[in-house]
Amino acid sequence: MPTVIIAAHNEQAVIRECVTALRQQRDAPELEIIVSANGCTDRTAVIAAESGAIVIDRVEAGKAAALNAGDELASRYPRIYLDADIVVPPNAISTLLAELTDESTALVAVPSRRVNTAGRPWPVRAYFSISERLPAFRTGLFGRGMIVVSARGRARFDTFPELIADDLFLDSQFSPAEKAEITGVEVVVESPYTTRALLRRLVRVRRGNAEMRNALGVATRPSDRWAWLRDVVRPNPRLIGAAIPYVLITLTADLLARRSPASGQEWGQDQSTRSTS
Repeated sequence: MPTVIIAAHNEQAVIRECVTALRQQRDAPELEIIVSANGCTDRTAVIAAESGAIVIDRVEAGKAAALNAGDELASRYPRIYLDADIVVPPNAISTLLAELTDESTALVAVPSRRVNTAGRPWPVRAYFSISERLPAFRTGLFGRGMIVVSARGRARFDTFPELIADDLFLDSQFSPAEKAEITGVEVVVESPYTTRALLRRLVRVRRGNAEMRNALGVATRPSDRWAWLRDVVRPNPRLIGAAIPYVLITLTADLLARRSPASGQEWGQDQSTRSTS
């Protein structure tokens, strides 16, 4: 019986749909669904319990601690780490679990992703038209909101460290041969509704990378600053117009990430996607 762990901070707008989709999985073993609510000032914990999840209600906010609390309570493997705003497709769990057999070299599996940019301003749509085609998003575990880790894979590390980006940390624990992207399963990731919200998300990612390198000495994948041109725009000349906002947004995020973060930004949650739910 796999365990799903959802670290949730003020997710009342999305948590019911997330848990309900898990309970409606087809051809999957019974799931142990744990919602680790932390620092919530809304009805996240109540709604999660009403939806059929096991709830941990922590006073302190913090995603790493919430994930670790979920792991302490969890009793089964594989472990599925899921963001509260992801609605898992009906056959996703069974398909992903089938990849993590004892005979497989894969220790971790992720779905493919589609970024929903409908109704977003042109700079946001342009940014993701480039970003979605970057090679890093075909080989990394990050940016999907759903990661399935086998028992052998989970034994690779003890607890989640106090880092901004848990998915980047998981990505650093496994070699390319140990990761599997299952193209037959697609999750929809909501893009930010404003350019400002997109910048905040990108700054969070960059600070997460820097934190792992500087504070913990954890290696991150090297940055390929010209992949957008070499691997995306050059093979797709029609995207040359989108490259202008992509480069401007990327450079701006790089500059902002070097500043000290304001207090209360540990989660870096994109409120634009929650408020419009």
